[in-house]
Amino acid sequence: MEKAITKEILRKVRRIEVRTRRMVDNSLAGSYHSVFKGQGMNFDEVREYVPGDEIRSIDWNVTARTGVPHVKKFTEERELTIMLMIDISGSGGFGSGDQSKREMMAELGSVLAFSAVRNNDKVGLILFSDFVELFIPPDKGRKHILRVIREILFFQPKNKGTNISEALNFVNRVAKRKCVTFLLSDFCLPGDFDDSLAALRPKLLVTGRRHDLITVSVTDPREQELPDVGHITLEDAETGEQLVLNTADPQTRQAYAHLALDRAERFAHTVRSAGLDLLQLSTDKPYIMPL
Repeated sequence: MEKAITKEILRKVRRIEVRTRRMVDNSLAGSYHSVFKGQGMNFDEVREYVPGDEIRSIDWNVTARTGVPHVKKFTEERELTIMLMIDISGSGGFGSGDQSKREMMAELGSVLAFSAVRNNDKVGLILFSDFVELFIPPDKGRKHILRVIREILFFQPKNKGTNISEALNFVNRVAKRKCVTFLLSDFCLPGDFDDSLAALRPKLLVTGRRHDLITVSVTDPREQELPDVGHITLEDAETGEQLVLNTADPQTRQAYAHLALDRAERFAHTVRSAGLDLLQLSTDKPYIMPL
């Protein structure tokens, strides 16, 4: 039984590898290289000044000590660290079409991981619910990437809740150097939406100052509007709370859509006002071009 399960897992990993590698090769390789640059310049050595050298690069301490002008030589630091933070809370299991939100986030994470490995960058992984459930330190190489993808696809969370702030605190503790951090979530915040959003904003600000933080919001079309199908029972996948709605009532459907749009706009404003990039994706639409 275990062998059969392992074979199926490996088959799925292989399928996602083939699919995402093709996407990376055809669509993302050049864009990735141009968008994500090294973290700066590394000091290499000190050498004697020659005409044409930048005056601002003169090392005045060495120059004073030797009596001969010397300049500092730097090399560009090309290697990046990519940190994937993926929300695996209960709400991610929802999907009204062929793909759930979590499945789409898994594929997005896989695409980004392969983009990074093709550029010889390191990739780390943080899977979180209402606590950090799994952390894989950044590394590179195909074996490491396949492990990252396997965990993204098949890790079974212990909890159903969501705590994005805790995940951001964690990445700030473990990532000592600046990295490109992708936060993939449906951003279904617990409790009162306004209170949760207000509490999240300072965490986004802090992480955005320390790292290049890119937020990726994945939603499902049924979270934006309801079909006219009569009485339905909605259940919160994280708390189990249920609510019965009459979708045959146009005012109910309109109020639902208005609330969803209002929350999406307030969330987008909060993220962008913190100086962060926001990519808004839906499970019913292709994601490669926006990505």
